[in-house]
Amino acid sequence: MQIRIYYEDTDMGGIVYHANYLKFCERARSELFFSQGLSPAFEDGHFVVRHIEADFKASAILGDIIEVKSEVLSIGGASLRIKQDIFRNNTHLFSMTGKYAYVKKGKPAKISDKAKEKMTKIF
Repeated sequence: MQIRIYYEDTDMGGIVYHANYLKFCERARSELFFSQGLSPAFEDGHFVVRHIEADFKASAILGDIIEVKSEVLSIGGASLRIKQDIFRNNTHLFSMTGKYAYVKKGKPAKISDKAKEKMTKIF
């Protein structure tokens, strides 16, 4: 997924504010579902962040076009693990691995076998 860096994404010096890398990854995570005609909210539930490991390698700046690459590492009984990397051309800017818990009505829930099978085929 490609994203252009706008002024609103940066600090006063034109460098992307650190929290926005997480936002870019969130957009790409949703796009994993949307690109397959699905919603990241399904069967009355959705995924929430459980754990994130992030590594800031280099800065994106105003006007850059970055690419967020996402790879599903695993789909568990009630969780999803995704690795995401952000690049500007061939320069690796950011890396993140996230674990996401599936919840219904604010409580952890099992991903149905049907949904898990569908996600496994897509990702």
